[in-house]
Amino acid sequence: MDKKDLEFFKNLLQSELDVLLEKADVAVGELVGESYNNEADPLDRATEERSRNDRIRMHDRESRLIAKIKKALVAIEEGTYGICEECEEPIGIARLKARPVTNYCINCKTKQEARERVVGD
Repeated sequence: MDKKDLEFFKNLLQSELDVLLEKADVAVGELVGESYNNEADPLDRATEERSRNDRIRMHDRESRLIAKIKKALVAIEEGTYGICEECEEPIGIARLKARPVTNYCINCKTKQEARERVVGD
């Protein structure tokens, strides 16, 4: 991968990280600032609880993505970005554009998913 490609992915990952961190700050502030309404009827409370759980799940997914983005940015700095962790071959640019935080080439990821289906992990 050449310098231009690395710079492209670094900028892409950094801008996505900035957006996610900003959203995370807002989400945490909203969750902390919520108050539980004991006066509401049971259906309203159930709806509020469901909404809160959905926001927590979304925040959890975004937190995992933030960690993956940070790992990818470190890999760019270390010169290992775009190298498959399993076979150590370069990951295709098209795959990286589709999934910039990937750690595996398409062949290794396909094999990994097949193993997971068999084993059930």
